[in-house]
Amino acid sequence: MDQVNNLLLSSLVFSPVLAILILAFIPNHQGGAIKKVGVLGTLLPLILSLFLFASFNYGSANLQFVEKHDWISIPISQDPAGSVYSLEINYELGVDGISMPLLVLTAIIGVLAAVASWQVKKRLKEFFILFHVLFIGMLGVFAADNLFLFFIFFEMTLVPMFFLVGIWGYGEREKAANKFLLYNGIGSGIMLLAFIVIYLVTQTMNMEQIATIFSTPQHPIASALSPALRYGLFLALFIAFAIKLPVFPFHTWMLKVHVQAPPSIVMIHSGILLKMGAYGVLRMGIGFFPEQAYQFSTWLAVLGIINILYGAVLAFVQKDLKMVLAYSSISHMGIVLLGLAAMNTIGFQGAMFQIVSHGFISALLFFLIGVIWDRTQTSMIDELGGLAKSMPFVSGILLAGGMASLGLPGMSGFISEFFAFLGLFGSLPVLAAVGALGIVLTAVYLLRAILRTTFGPTPDRFARLADAQPMEVIPMIVLLGFIILIGVYPAILGNPLQQTLKTIVPIVTGIGG
Repeated sequence: MDQVNNLLLSSLVFSPVLAILILAFIPNHQGGAIKKVGVLGTLLPLILSLFLFASFNYGSANLQFVEKHDWISIPISQDPAGSVYSLEINYELGVDGISMPLLVLTAIIGVLAAVASWQVKKRLKEFFILFHVLFIGMLGVFAADNLFLFFIFFEMTLVPMFFLVGIWGYGEREKAANKFLLYNGIGSGIMLLAFIVIYLVTQTMNMEQIATIFSTPQHPIASALSPALRYGLFLALFIAFAIKLPVFPFHTWMLKVHVQAPPSIVMIHSGILLKMGAYGVLRMGIGFFPEQAYQFSTWLAVLGIINILYGAVLAFVQKDLKMVLAYSSISHMGIVLLGLAAMNTIGFQGAMFQIVSHGFISALLFFLIGVIWDRTQTSMIDELGGLAKSMPFVSGILLAGGMASLGLPGMSGFISEFFAFLGLFGSLPVLAAVGALGIVLTAVYLLRAILRTTFGPTPDRFARLADAQPMEVIPMIVLLGFIILIGVYPAILGNPLQQTLKTIVPIVTGIGG
């Protein structure tokens, strides 16, 4: 079994390569074959991720399915005795209770986004090749246990995303793609500088070893590191991942992408790519620098409240359904920050639940907007209305998705918000009470937008719209199914998290407190 494990995680991460190779040999004019390979190629990562999840040991907090191989060796100096010192970069993968659910989330949304890409009509071959390169990058980010490897996979998501938005997006797609690349490029540059300093200090790129060094006060390296440098590195990592999350005021690029990107790509962007920022804050910001994170927790909560209230208030005044959901994503990412700011097991669990829950909910809602746009060629709320008469199934799923987003009990949104706020009430009750206002505002802006879209008088030109087709029903039912599954049986997500969080929290509270 050990030998199998040594290949299983790599097989998952690089499984989309098979689809890329097949696509490369299909002639451009065979659009039907390209679409079939593009969609079916995502099933292998899904099968492998579900197998990993089923084989995952809930009782262990250690990394599982670990892979470590010699990879790059660069001679950098030689002493008088003739000994050569080399920069060693290993190929290291591994997953724990935090990254395992995110791998499964990535695989599920990847399949459904590929199905949603069935509507793409131009340059199909290039689209699906870039789609699968993006897929590899996302899987690799959550599987990497090495700073260099993490950075490579992180960057691997930027280039295909730039082209997928810039070529296949809507009217202002080039502007949205450029803004995406500018902001995320700055974030990557800050992250790279922090990684270089961390390597120079610790002489290792293994993320588990780095976390052990920095979280052990009596460790020679940790004790020799000045508090100012530690705090500087923590802030650098936080800013790098805050741009990705995004945290106010680094959010403007995300609004452009959510509005201009094609629906299938927005499903991936809102469902997975934003979560890479939250994962980075938890895995590296808090994992590497627990003492600094503990000291920063109040500011983290303040930023979370700003995100929640700012996103909610601006979502309320938007006239474009896409912009309502874009600002809603900013608001919901504030709940992730509040969960992390709690610095306790319940809060961290709430943050993780919110990461996964919002992944499914936002993917569902943006997919539905894509379906509506395909029929009506508009997403303006004032131009829509009465869609429940011509598209009853789509309207019903849209209402269900809205209920999940505002935290209706029995759905995943309720569980995540409940845990995040419960954790924060235990540590920062006043800020938690202020943040709770955002939940009320969420109900207001979502119900306003969805009810005005689905009810009321139906414009004549929308009286005979086609309801959901079979290829559209599948993503709707699957995403809604997972939203309800997590809502009624949260243990399916909570069990993998328990042991990993039990090891992180005592370190944070022990050093910080």
